[in-house]
Amino acid sequence: MLVKTFGSAIYGVEATTITVEVSVTNGLHTFVVGLPGDAVKESMRRVESAIKSNGYYMPRTKVVVNLAPADLRKTGSAFDLPIALGILGATEQIAFPALLKEFMMMGELGLDGLLQPLRGALPIAIQARREKFRGLFVPGQNACEAAVVESLKVYGIGHLNEVVSFFNGESVPEPVRAPVRDAGDDPAGPDFSEVRGQGNLKRALEVAAAGGHNILLIGPPGAGKTMIAKRMPSILPPLSLREALETTRIHSVAGKLPEQATLITRRPFRSPHHTISQAALAGGGANPQPGEISLAHNGVLFLDELPEFNRGVLEVMRQPMEERRVTISRAKIVVDFPAAFMLLAAMNPCPCGYYNHPERECTCPPGAVRKYLQRISGPLLDRIDLHIEVVPTQFTVLSDDRPGLSSSAIRERVIRAREIQETRYKDCAGIHCNAQMNSQWMEEVCRIGPAGQQLLRVAMQRLKLSARAYDRILKVGRTLADLAGGGAIEPEHLAEAIQYRSLDRENWGV
Repeated sequence: MLVKTFGSAIYGVEATTITVEVSVTNGLHTFVVGLPGDAVKESMRRVESAIKSNGYYMPRTKVVVNLAPADLRKTGSAFDLPIALGILGATEQIAFPALLKEFMMMGELGLDGLLQPLRGALPIAIQARREKFRGLFVPGQNACEAAVVESLKVYGIGHLNEVVSFFNGESVPEPVRAPVRDAGDDPAGPDFSEVRGQGNLKRALEVAAAGGHNILLIGPPGAGKTMIAKRMPSILPPLSLREALETTRIHSVAGKLPEQATLITRRPFRSPHHTISQAALAGGGANPQPGEISLAHNGVLFLDELPEFNRGVLEVMRQPMEERRVTISRAKIVVDFPAAFMLLAAMNPCPCGYYNHPERECTCPPGAVRKYLQRISGPLLDRIDLHIEVVPTQFTVLSDDRPGLSSSAIRERVIRAREIQETRYKDCAGIHCNAQMNSQWMEEVCRIGPAGQQLLRVAMQRLKLSARAYDRILKVGRTLADLAGGGAIEPEHLAEAIQYRSLDRENWGV
């Protein structure tokens, strides 16, 4: 007898429906075909034990399991459940085998029939709704995550017997409802009011958050670079529903969501160590998985001690910073991972850390400063919109007990500026903030008057800026105008944007 069940396979951050065909006929041996990976081939041992331990009959005749389409490689252990239900249906141990076609199911079986959590429940649920299945069976630990998808009945199950009882008409479990969470809640954590002084640095981080711009903090040790960078999440705007679904889907595929999680409602803040490999940063592996730059999608990637990162690791970010996606190519598969992240980096100005310090003298030998800075390539620095020099805070400022401007006040201004940008780019797919503008939009929204043109001309000549730096200054100027209410870009906005190019302006290391 031939029975079909349906599962799903994850490729990148998208799911593809897989038809699991089970045929039980006369003969011997069990065959699993359709390009199964090692974990899928091993599934028959788990399935057989789960079926027997729960009092069902495992056929001793010929069993053929086909995973269609057969030209796509199937990996992971979550095909156990559809294979087990297919065998039970093909051996007439299920009262209503025709119902199997109307549901999608995924889950790894233990030897006793208990289900283990899986990766990628959210994209699987999205695919199940797209294919118009009546419902989706997933392990209970993943049910809340999958239930975020509307117009789809999601059943969280803990044991094989629960699914068999459903298809035998003995019990009907209640569909899981995802708890409602307010995406606009203020993020917890360190607050900007705890930072003494550093008004220029706070302003730069506000501009970066408002426009989604990349930013580099450069200054001596102990000046507060890392401390203030870790407060960046407190001023970021909340995720929209579309952004929350995108972000949750990536973390779901990577297995980074906690149990019983639903939507990620706060922008990611990823801070990998400088010993990270290229594959861990950009993504990869035999079965490609998202890396840190994809896990930071719609959020912030913080690289502390930037020159200490391997230069080859840093160079893999250049293309994703422009295209906002990572393409992983393998012999038999090509997958895309989203990577619309904001880069926040921090570094010392030289090996000893005191180059350009107002009070302490740099002890580095001649040429050491330039050599240290050259650990970061010019093309990568050119892709960073704001270069901010961090100056140590004086004692009189540190000892001042008066609280500074709170994160909530800065965040309100950032949200207002982002709302202006969302309205501006509402008809343009893929653009949500000024940093993502293409050249066509720049011609339309970054127009400047004669005074601004003259200011930029002088800056380009004196600082020897590239065409990319010219575009970055215009984008930052557009953000500054949005923070001021969304009017035209004025010369003072351009002047402030130019001031944020410290590495170009100061001619570091010369």
